[in-house]
Amino acid sequence: MLKRIITPQEVATAKKDFGDCKNVVVVCHTSPDGDAIGSSLGLYEYLRRKGKQVTVIVPNYFPDFLHWMKDADKIVRFDRQKTASYTALKMADLICCLDFNDMKRIDELGMAVQRMRCKRLLIDHHLDPNRQQFNHIISHPELSSTSELLFRLLDAMDEAKNLTFAAAEDLYAGMATDTGFFSFNSNDPDIFVIISELLRKGIDKDRINRNIQNNYSPDRLKLIGYVLYEKLQVFPDLHASLFAIKKEELTQFHYLKGDMEGIVNMPLQMKGHKLSIALREDTERPLIRVSTRSVDDLPCNEFCAEFFNGGGHKNAAGGTLECTMEEAIDIVMKGLEAWRERLESES
Repeated sequence: MLKRIITPQEVATAKKDFGDCKNVVVVCHTSPDGDAIGSSLGLYEYLRRKGKQVTVIVPNYFPDFLHWMKDADKIVRFDRQKTASYTALKMADLICCLDFNDMKRIDELGMAVQRMRCKRLLIDHHLDPNRQQFNHIISHPELSSTSELLFRLLDAMDEAKNLTFAAAEDLYAGMATDTGFFSFNSNDPDIFVIISELLRKGIDKDRINRNIQNNYSPDRLKLIGYVLYEKLQVFPDLHASLFAIKKEELTQFHYLKGDMEGIVNMPLQMKGHKLSIALREDTERPLIRVSTRSVDDLPCNEFCAEFFNGGGHKNAAGGTLECTMEEAIDIVMKGLEAWRERLESES
């Protein structure tokens, strides 16, 4: 039995919102990752089986290694399918917002969602949700992933037993990707109780892991080698590292969105390493995307909030900078120096 985390009020809210709706739109954050797509498709599958008309809309492209998921081909891309997106939004009597805490996380789609008069239900595990933007909020930052939160919500509603095989695959994929395949933020025994329940649905977790982790091009492997050999800077006294890559470098390796996934985790394989920072020049917009990973009690979300206009989870966070790469690197170096005492004390 799972610990009781979902409150009776949250159960009542979800039951009413899911019960009253007929046309649902599910939206998730920009550049969707495994948790965003997994939780969105998991909820899509659940609500569709309840007889609802459901459309999943994502702000932009999501990685190829997630396209194996059932009904991923039915996902609508807002950046390329504006007419279909607005048609679904205007018909909706409920918009479910998954895996983000503020409409700015979904860019132009956020403005469209806020113009709709229907209910907006947030289901998310990020800190500090913007409470003015949603009618109802189910937020649990202490959980590993939105996919875990969704399973717990359905379980508290006595609906987890009705999850289909496809929904079980979706939720497992979301939990796995948001925990680095259970290598961080995954010490709660309940996580493995949930996995066991998903396995009882017949999922093949080994195949899902392969679908996600072993689904890249040769160029992706060459890109990893280039980043680690040519671009990685290590600061041993700070137990930290940085790599920065420009879009012309990405072009050399025929970059596809998702090809940089997970590389920021690799420097943490070094003994005693505590903080990994990645800077990537966006291929579509004039900004620098920042990703950070940390271990133990070092809060990289605070580091991102202080220096990169960002935030996230304690050990996995990010942000953006509107500047040149050279200026971004300078900001990182100043940030590392400002945090020198904390980084040294975390050894």
